[in-house]
Order: sequence, then C-alpha cells, then structure tokens
Amino acid sequence: MAIAANDDRVSARRRDAVGLIGFLLPCLAISGLGGAITATSVGTWYQGLHKPAFNPPDWVFAPVWTTLFVLMAIAAWRVWRRRGVIAVRGALSMFGVQLVLNLGWSVVFFGLRQIGIALVEVMILLIAVSVTAALFWRIERLAGLLMMPYALWVGYATALNAALWLLN
Repeated sequence: MAIAANDDRVSARRRDAVGLIGFLLPCLAISGLGGAITATSVGTWYQGLHKPAFNPPDWVFAPVWTTLFVLMAIAAWRVWRRRGVIAVRGALSMFGVQLVLNLGWSVVFFGLRQIGIALVEVMILLIAVSVTAALFWRIERLAGLLMMPYALWVGYATALNAALWLLN
C-alpha cells in the first residue's frame, strides 16, 4: 500500500513538472518572439521618438518582461493544477487570448510602428489581463496575485504608449 501511494506521489510530481514546462515554454516563446520583433526597431526607430520623463531605460524592459512571463506561466500552471484543464477552460482560454494580444502589441508597436493603433491594442490587452487575473483569482488566489505585477506593468505600458502617441 505504501509503495502505491509513493508511486502516486512521484507520478503527480512528474505530471506537475511536465505541466509547468508546458506553460513556461509557450510563455517564453511568446516573450522571445516579442523580443525579436522589438529588436527590429528598438535601436533605430524607437530611439528617435520623443519620450516622456517616466520612460525607463531600454535595459529595464527585457528582465521585467521575462520575469512577468515566468510569473504568468506559474499562475496558469497553478490554475491548471488546481482543477484540471476542463474545469478551468474559460480561464485558460482567456490566458491564451491575452498572450496573443501581448505578442500583437509588439507587432503593431515595434513591427508596424503604429503607435496609435498599438495604444488601442494595449488597452484591449489590459482588459484581457485584468479579466484573466480575476478568473484566476476565483480559482486560486495565489494565481490571481501572480498576475497582478503583469497587470500593473501593462497599465504602465498603456500610459507610456499613450504618452508616446501624444508626443509623436
């Protein structure tokens, strides 16, 4: 009996580890794609924009975004782990939507260099992130809390995008 219980624990830990990797990989892939798109303009076009006083130095963005994507992945994994995919389908679908919107902002802002359209897109992203955080909170509070730094940063990014649009 003890051997079966131990096997179940090992199997659950293995499933959890594979699940966590399953959330980390797409989140970090989206982060990497966004970074690659950003790199096409950050050293050229973006440098020529008039920036607000609250614009952070360029080096801040990569570590902040990487940290946020890891926190997002952990949050989604915790939701998945809590109830399983079918029970949390809506929350995880919204999570996927906000990931796509996140990448979309990089495409519109840095790839297409459309600051005004990017402002609309990032406002939609902020709503999607907020809805995702609320859905996660209902399932597991820590998962919802893990989304809060991301929501705050996207709020900041929205203000920054608005200022860049007004200044340029």
